[in-house]
Amino acid sequence: MEGRLAGRIAVVSGAGSGIGRASALRLAREGADLVVVDREGDTLQEVARAIEGLDRQVLPITADWTDAVAVRDAFAATRRCFGRVDILFNNVGQSARERTSEFHLSREDTWRFVIEISLLTTMRATREVVEEMRGRRSGRIINMSTESAFYGDVGFVDYAAAKMGVVGFTRSLARELAPFQVNVNAVCPGAIRTRAHDRLPKEVIDKVRNSVPMGYVAEPDDVAGVVAFLASDDARYITGQSILIDGGRWMI
Repeated sequence: MEGRLAGRIAVVSGAGSGIGRASALRLAREGADLVVVDREGDTLQEVARAIEGLDRQVLPITADWTDAVAVRDAFAATRRCFGRVDILFNNVGQSARERTSEFHLSREDTWRFVIEISLLTTMRATREVVEEMRGRRSGRIINMSTESAFYGDVGFVDYAAAKMGVVGFTRSLARELAPFQVNVNAVCPGAIRTRAHDRLPKEVIDKVRNSVPMGYVAEPDDVAGVVAFLASDDARYITGQSILIDGGRWMI
């Protein structure tokens, strides 16, 4: 299979479901070989089989990205299998959103969890690829942030703060790595139909949908298309950007 990502090696974390799954499959359809990482081994194996069905090579790794040793081991396994990393999509953190609350009810242990899983996992995984990308003068790093970092959502103060940290990390790292032709960008989804979304009460889902100017909630594939674009040479002159994918809820 040929495509605009043919010959590239991509690592996608949080690949077992939702946006991670959709993005891994989209990158495979575009020609990339994949390393897919998730804490849930069963769903990860399903994704791996789907990628193999697209005639791409895939290495599934069951790992918890909050464990620094597990992250190092995963990238060591990646290099043994494929030799390098061309594309990194940092997509860990949905479980952080599920533990947030209004700030007057929040606790410091939750803040630490949210920052760990939303920001530190991104920094930790990125640190594993930066030196090789600098040395090769080539690479794409795509980080998962959120519309909430810009829009402001009641009940998500700690989550929005951590994800705005991802935006700051993205911008500063992009400036550091631009002379080495390494692109660093973030995607910032709004309402997306994931498992977490589908568990919400109907009245909440209706309220979210009605707040979107385009009038509907996006699918994970809508984000995956942007991820594939940022991973490709079509985006070679784009770096340091945080792209909102929210149907017009927040316009900059």
